Amino acid sequence: MFVFKNKIKWDSLLVISFFHIFGFYWCSKYAIPLKLGTFLFAYAMTVFCALGITCGAHRLWTHRSYKVKAPVKFLLMACFCSTGQNSIYDWVRDHRLHHKFADTDADPHNVNRGFFFSHIGWLMMKKNESVLTKGKLIDMSDIESDSHLMFQHKYHNQLKILFCFLIPTLMNIFLIGEDWKCAVAWQCFIRYLYVLHCELTVNSLAHMYGYKPYNVNIEASENILVSVLTYGEGYHNFHHVFPFDFRAAETMDFFSLSTKIIRTFEKIGWTYDLKQASPEMIEAARDKLGSDGSKAHN
Repeated sequence: MFVFKNKIKWDSLLVISFFHIFGFYWCSKYAIPLKLGTFLFAYAMTVFCALGITCGAHRLWTHRSYKVKAPVKFLLMACFCSTGQNSIYDWVRDHRLHHKFADTDADPHNVNRGFFFSHIGWLMMKKNESVLTKGKLIDMSDIESDSHLMFQHKYHNQLKILFCFLIPTLMNIFLIGEDWKCAVAWQCFIRYLYVLHCELTVNSLAHMYGYKPYNVNIEASENILVSVLTYGEGYHNFHHVFPFDFRAAETMDFFSLSTKIIRTFEKIGWTYDLKQASPEMIEAARDKLGSDGSKAHN
């Protein structure tokens, strides 16, 4: 039972609410009719954005589960800027804090406070004292020593506008020939909000529903729907037990596009030192702490 109540962050609450409400209005008027190219480009952008989160902010910069050469680093930075989120620095700090204090008062999106809070409500509220205090203990020296990531942190608002909204919309207008109102609907609202909510299901759905083959004592669960929505990030019980594993799952299946991308770049030498849990480590965790559903993912 949590006795504290986070103070509402009114500017964030109003911006997020207005963006959803106005976006629904705009899309209801201008999203249809559309060119086929507009739909295909919007889908391609969802993949581009997702890789910035899954391969970039998550597996590379938060967990350091593999290493990259410069071309992949800058590609993933561009992908992440296209998501329209906070800086890579902020994302990494919050996610490292989440792993260290998962589902406690110090977890920024503690699932025990309910679906809405863990999904999007935490973005509308100020961090509580536990999150602020424990957050200062998170080692961010690796990010702080990277001049490129700190540049992105300093100018993330400008980069967000450029990569997430301006460039994709202009490409939709001038390369595909779409009406500007329809292009805005699909790039600034539909694509942006789709990517945002798909990512947020990892914090909410993947901590509420699913099975636990590796550790039944934690909230993080294996959730196939989340994996579909996030290109392989839904095998969350495995990920919380083995956060250093670049696959974020025991096996690579049809939905693990992020893992396939990392593997593909490895073949040309652009990714290397890919870390993964050994079969013995995985089996030991399954035998010691896993649930009866442990065979479901094999």
